[in-house]
Amino acid sequence: MFIPNGQTPFIGGLVVAGSAEFKQDLTTSDLWDQRLDAILIKPLLDVSYGGENGFNQAIELSSETLKNVKFVQEKKLITSFLDEVAQDTGKYCFGIKETIQGLDMGAIETLICWENLVLNRLEIRNPHTDTSWVEYLTPEQQKTFSFRDKESGVELDVVNVEPFVEWIVINYKNFGAKLEFITDRSQEGNQFCKGFGGIGGLLRYRVEFDQFEEPDFDGVDDSDDDFI
Repeated sequence: MFIPNGQTPFIGGLVVAGSAEFKQDLTTSDLWDQRLDAILIKPLLDVSYGGENGFNQAIELSSETLKNVKFVQEKKLITSFLDEVAQDTGKYCFGIKETIQGLDMGAIETLICWENLVLNRLEIRNPHTDTSWVEYLTPEQQKTFSFRDKESGVELDVVNVEPFVEWIVINYKNFGAKLEFITDRSQEGNQFCKGFGGIGGLLRYRVEFDQFEEPDFDGVDDSDDDFI
């Protein structure tokens, strides 16, 4: 693998597998770029086959190790988020309202989302005024959401409903953000999911979200926003 001078490899982890002593000889030879040592996942793997069968065996053998690597990366990411919160830097956001505002501003550098976040994105239209907007609701909130306009009583049209997780996977690049999914299996991940709603991000610059107000179209009571 060739890595241009002065550049850091973009690969998060490198697994080396092979039969006999080849893998050991490779990683200690003059041909080995020592900058790869920083991302080399150990131990080196012994495989019994060559070609595609050996490749598949290497994937199977490294699965548990790769899970541990993901676990460490997750803890590091959430710790960085919690440090920003603790220091009150203003370079963080959490909850769906702040997160969407941050995305729309292009302020979010790293978007953090719980992989099992249960939240729907609803596109709603008022046929009386021909105005449209988006609501982000949990299934429980959808049950109490009023799909009627407060002033005219006209029934609102639900143009589209899709899980937020599926929507953000397709659209996050449009906001210039990096998307990181986390679990709730680490102490830090569990704290992020339970304490911060499972959605948030690290910002490029400080943002005072309390200065922003969104128009109240209709729907769920503000008190129901505690989850998000």
